[in-house]
Amino acid sequence: MGLIKVFKDTVGGVFEDQWREFFVCDSLPNNVLVRRGKKASSRRSSNKGDDNVISNGSIVTVAPGQFMLITDQGRVVDFTDEPGDFLYDQSTEASMFYNDKGIGESIKKSFRNAIDRFTFAGHPGKDQRVYYFNTKPVIANRYGTPNPVPFRIVDANIGLNMVMPIRAHGEYAYKIVNPLLFYVNVSGNVTEDYTTELLDSQLKSELMTALQPAFAKISAMGIGYDELPLHTMELADALNEVLSEKWTELRGLAVDAF
Repeated sequence: MGLIKVFKDTVGGVFEDQWREFFVCDSLPNNVLVRRGKKASSRRSSNKGDDNVISNGSIVTVAPGQFMLITDQGRVVDFTDEPGDFLYDQSTEASMFYNDKGIGESIKKSFRNAIDRFTFAGHPGKDQRVYYFNTKPVIANRYGTPNPVPFRIVDANIGLNMVMPIRAHGEYAYKIVNPLLFYVNVSGNVTEDYTTELLDSQLKSELMTALQPAFAKISAMGIGYDELPLHTMELADALNEVLSEKWTELRGLAVDAF
């Protein structure tokens, strides 16, 4: 079951004159992390097919900022993050179109693990779905420390070693960096949308827990507490390092800005 990339004018021309089914997804709002693809027919199609069956020869459209994956009986069978139109061909192997920007090996490893985890008997699948993942940064997530967080100040030149209690509040952004992990370990086979509200409380709690060890890493770099607003990128990197096991390796998420 593979994808074949096709030209836009081909989709709008020859394919429009045939009985084709299209899977499309509108622009995903900031609060939607995953949306199930909906079937939209060409002008000649009656659109009476089962939404859980992807017909051979269907066209799947992917927009910028989206990652699309196809499942069969809950098993990931193909995916792409390249914008464009793709022909679904059941006679080919998985194509796995993606832009390799440093996460290529991670995506391929997750795909192999997903295949191992989601297996079914050798009969044709009866539940095929298209999912679209929002890969744009999810912005405007508010946070605040309910209690002061200790920030250690060390200056070997004057023998200073003290703890300054500080409070922090503001906004952070995160994004999905490995949609396959997010599908396998978080969203699963959602029927409609998987929204940020389902994760907000858990992510915020884990972020606040990671703030203290992140501050320790910032302090070790020689950055003073009064300089923190000037080093938000370093703080985001420190948070990602602390949260890597729970966020990146488990859920496929990463802090984008803080």
